[in-house]
Amino acid sequence: MPPDPPDPPSGPAQPAPPAPSGPALGAVPAQASAPAPAAAPLAAAGLRGIVFDLDGTLIDSRRDIAAAVNGMRAERDLPPLSVAEVRGMVGEGARALVRRALPPGTAKADLEEALASYVARYAEVCLDTTRPYPGVLPMLAVLAQSFSLGVLSNKGEALSRRILAGLGLDRYLRELVGGDTLPTRKPNPGGLFLLADRLGIPASRLLLVGDSPIDEQTAAAAGCPFALTLWDAAAAPTGDAGQPAGAAAAPAGDAGEARGHGWRFARPRDLQAALGLADDDDGP
Repeated sequence: MPPDPPDPPSGPAQPAPPAPSGPALGAVPAQASAPAPAAAPLAAAGLRGIVFDLDGTLIDSRRDIAAAVNGMRAERDLPPLSVAEVRGMVGEGARALVRRALPPGTAKADLEEALASYVARYAEVCLDTTRPYPGVLPMLAVLAQSFSLGVLSNKGEALSRRILAGLGLDRYLRELVGGDTLPTRKPNPGGLFLLADRLGIPASRLLLVGDSPIDEQTAAAAGCPFALTLWDAAAAPTGDAGQPAGAAAAPAGDAGEARGHGWRFARPRDLQAALGLADDDDGP
């Protein structure tokens, strides 16, 4: 018979080898003191790409949109709307915006004429006062080093590309789907699935970032995580409550907290921090 195997060595049990460490998903390592307490869950979500809404998320376009709407209304002897009123009508494309900006019961022919007027006027003024929100440019510069970035907007594709190029945002973005790229638009998830295909990333590995319930519904329909941005409300001047319905203002110091079915961020740099990419020099 073969000899019995030797007894195991006596003494304290040896610890298991440590698990590999390092930044998740190829992200740029954050400084040792930088990670926020809430960063780990989102950073560990297996994300490979980020898709942004445009108006109210990357750019503050409320004044130029309101100027085009009020020019169209002036042609019809209608009084001007406030910027806040117009902002509350935005989100489902130009046709829906114009329909909401006209009196109920407006005839279809009049609606089509008003839509053409608005589109022409907006094309003239779309870069007059529109700017990226503070912190958006440096945020995109940091995120583009680790993630594929895209835009999903209900604004027309050609106009969206013109605005992104005019503001210098296009250099960080790989793909864009606009409101007229497909027959459908948000909250239908078709545009998000198209972006996933173009980026070569499963929709479940994309994070959709937007400022409205429409964006959240789109993410839910596509089965991808969602982050609600609150910096549009913070950028609104006193008396201009341009915040989307259903989005409460973030308390001071809310650096990114999971709530409901998604995340909410008060500043662009908070999204970076939640992904493990905080940068102390990225502005407000």
